[in-house]
Amino acid sequence: MTGFLVRRILGALVILLIISAVTFYLFYAIPRDPARAFCGKICRPETLTLIRHNLGMDEPLFVQYWHWLVGIFAGRDFVQFGACPAPCLGYSFATQEPVFGAIVDRFPVTLSLTIGASAVILSFGILTGMLAAWKVGQPLDKIASASSVVGASLQIYFVGPLLAFYLVDTAGLLPRPSYVAFTEDPLGWFTHLLLPWVVLSIIFTANYTRMTRSQMVEQLAEDYVRTARAKGMSSRSVFFRFAWRGAMIPIITIFGVDLATLLGGAIITEQTFSLHGIGELAVRAVQNTDLPMLLGVTIVGAAAIVVLNIVVDVLYAVIDPRVRIG
Repeated sequence: MTGFLVRRILGALVILLIISAVTFYLFYAIPRDPARAFCGKICRPETLTLIRHNLGMDEPLFVQYWHWLVGIFAGRDFVQFGACPAPCLGYSFATQEPVFGAIVDRFPVTLSLTIGASAVILSFGILTGMLAAWKVGQPLDKIASASSVVGASLQIYFVGPLLAFYLVDTAGLLPRPSYVAFTEDPLGWFTHLLLPWVVLSIIFTANYTRMTRSQMVEQLAEDYVRTARAKGMSSRSVFFRFAWRGAMIPIITIFGVDLATLLGGAIITEQTFSLHGIGELAVRAVQNTDLPMLLGVTIVGAAAIVVLNIVVDVLYAVIDPRVRIG
């Protein structure tokens, strides 16, 4: 298992290097000059030239990328801002604030939103799918299948304001969505993010309900399940001891792939409920042609996805002993 983790970490570093390089080079394919955004509306040519020099934008592109990459591990010195300690992701062209500090301030919001939505997806989606497979062909199965079709058709920007209007403004059952630090008020953290979790997870929960039901029905028809039943094992034991493990393998694998989509949904959810997370930084960076902020958000998002995928791979080996790495 140790060798497996080392290979996965090294592969993750290569992936992050490629992502950062591609993002860096694609950014400069945009015809808009990012130095002008830094300079402001009234900008003289000599001022623009000085800004490009202070930010290192008058150097060759590969040199700029190398300086940015080295700054992550060793820090950088900027003429405009002074020393930037490691890990240095530069300074925002639009707000002149340190990119790493801005991401650190907002990352807990996006992380809380993603973790909470994942818990809802995996618990309710898998549980509903298992119940539907347990009562296949019966009313519960039909209700769960029909509900999953409806849920998969709903969109965050439609469901979010609708539920907020009824549950927050009209009924007053939930507080208005906002971020409260878990360390300060765990109950407030839960109640204020419950509605965004539900909205973000609706589509995914519906999809995982259908996938879990399909996988469970398929596993219950396998030869080893019929053999277990022929040996006198109860249906409940067969269902939870054998069929469940086999059905979870593809579910966990697909969840690892869906993590990127879930983060994308978190950006839309943040915009819907005015949550100040990584999504807000990403949208603002694109609008302002803010390369340092865009690169920082991209790298942090990619790193989070890579780390979570490594965790998923470990869970994959735990669930199914046949695929454990010796």
